[in-house]
Amino acid sequence: MAIIPTGRTYGLLLGGGVVATLLTNFFDAPNRLTVALVALALFNGVVIALMVADGWQVNARRATIRREPLHRLSIGRDNPILLEAEAASRTRLRLFDNYPAAFDGTPMPLEVDLNGKEPETLTFTVNPKQRGEYSWGDLQLQQRGPWGLAWADWTVPAAATVAVYPDLIGLNQLSVKLALQATGTLKQKRRMGVGTEFAELREYGTGDDLRFVDWKATARLSQPLVRVLEPEREQTLLILLDRGRLMTAQVQGLTRFDWGMNAALSLALAGVSRGDRVGLGVFDRTLHTWLPPQGGRANFQQMIERLTPLEPVLEESDYLAAALHAAQQQHRRSLVVILTDIVDETASAELLSALARLRPRHLPFCITLRDPAIDRQAHQPTAAVDAAYQRAVALDLLSQRAAAFARLKQRGVLVLDAPADQIAEPLVERYLHIKSQSKL
Repeated sequence: MAIIPTGRTYGLLLGGGVVATLLTNFFDAPNRLTVALVALALFNGVVIALMVADGWQVNARRATIRREPLHRLSIGRDNPILLEAEAASRTRLRLFDNYPAAFDGTPMPLEVDLNGKEPETLTFTVNPKQRGEYSWGDLQLQQRGPWGLAWADWTVPAAATVAVYPDLIGLNQLSVKLALQATGTLKQKRRMGVGTEFAELREYGTGDDLRFVDWKATARLSQPLVRVLEPEREQTLLILLDRGRLMTAQVQGLTRFDWGMNAALSLALAGVSRGDRVGLGVFDRTLHTWLPPQGGRANFQQMIERLTPLEPVLEESDYLAAALHAAQQQHRRSLVVILTDIVDETASAELLSALARLRPRHLPFCITLRDPAIDRQAHQPTAAVDAAYQRAVALDLLSQRAAAFARLKQRGVLVLDAPADQIAEPLVERYLHIKSQSKL
């Protein structure tokens, strides 16, 4: 255990030095310098001895600290970390939790006053910017002595290994939202007769569409009944995630590939929750990872485990090969979603061709992850020459993207272009809309 002086101790030592200086300068006495130095040395010795004694008193009343188990962390999110501190008497603690240096997080130390009656919970956050496994260090605890002269410092063994995954916090929130919709909003849509799959018969109500009246059941039971329809289940959703050169760019602190992975998993979760069979492929020059379409939560968990170790690469992506593989693996009509980015009409010609090849049998859906910094640059008026040039380039990029999207739409491809850090929510909403409108 180490002993560290507090501010009070430094103040006493400084005060003794000031007093000794004043005695030396303002009192005329023989050997005044010697007397002042001896007095100062005795005073400092007493202060230091009291400080050491104060620090050693902590041994008999040491506080205890415990970190809650480290679960899987979410990339790009403020992940809460919980610590529980307890002491036998009133005291003050300073706590250093040695989380990985690669993480952004709450500055250390954390300080807390314990009342000696009940445990105190401390919460801080860490924000990892890259997936993978990291070593988390021990806890360092400093407890102030009862006289306030010393901090007793010691290490609490708590080293651990923590894994950083895609945005699990966002996925949990989405799961709750989808569950609420399934019991609320979607049931309301079923009453309106949206969908293609028969669910049940119910009594006719004012405002119901006459096209959904079941005349045979009405005649048999002598009361008007309508067919309740719901979106067809067991449809197929194929997700193709680009991990090529365009996805290596940093957007809002994460790579575009990380944002795309979060969006892909959000879409897969929505598909599984709606009873669809979901398949997923990750491609660059070749199809790197392929999970054939399946239903159920086990399939979704497998997607998380398979995607987590992947990183983008500086290779040109072969869109056509990825699209043809998906088409060959899935003969039944499917919603094929490609998450990538578009630079301009010329550079994206292969992507346009691949999506057009899917169109006769499948419903292609192109998702592009835009950099919000380009939007801000394009819409920020400026008088500076350099900034004006940059704005012109940004406006030209947005114009070329718009032209590429126009060509996609002309060929019957669904398109969604949104900022990379905000893509997941509108993507899930569009998917649910496609389901409710029975476009498959």
